[in-house]
Amino acid sequence: MELEQLKYPIGKFIVPTEIDKDHILEWKTTIRELPQDLEKLVKGLSQTELNWIYRPDGWSVKQVVHHLADSHMNSFTRFKLTLTENVPAIRPYEEQLWAATPDGKDNDISASLLMIKGIHSRWSYLLDHLSEQDMNLLYFHPQHQRLYSLKEAIGLYHWHSQHHLAHIRQALQHKGIF
Repeated sequence: MELEQLKYPIGKFIVPTEIDKDHILEWKTTIRELPQDLEKLVKGLSQTELNWIYRPDGWSVKQVVHHLADSHMNSFTRFKLTLTENVPAIRPYEEQLWAATPDGKDNDISASLLMIKGIHSRWSYLLDHLSEQDMNLLYFHPQHQRLYSLKEAIGLYHWHSQHHLAHIRQALQHKGIF
């Protein structure tokens, strides 16, 4: 398997030309269900399995779980900023460096699973109460030098959730051997 396929097992995120209600419904469902889907995938994994990587020089299963907590915490904050400020410039963060911090490499993933459960509960409630006008609000991402609408961001985090679930499945399928 080529490295690019291992990095992007479900492909890269592509924004649909037109985002319709069916997209939003599917994307919100993925975001709502991530905590349960993730827990099913990692429940009962041994310390050895949590340390399996999903590709050469890739993160371990535990780092992917911690990353999901970090990333989705940041995304929820971006949504709140976008709803309360006029086209805010969000603050990017160094994912690789966050994954290398002691908590990002911790063998105990229970705190990150709890964070994901709480964040996704609040986030799903928020998403269910956004108006069409809210969905079109924008934030600026300085690292990508572009504007994102909240409806695009919902799609991005639907993809992000599926992307990292696929990474964990890949690590488990290959037993971390690459």
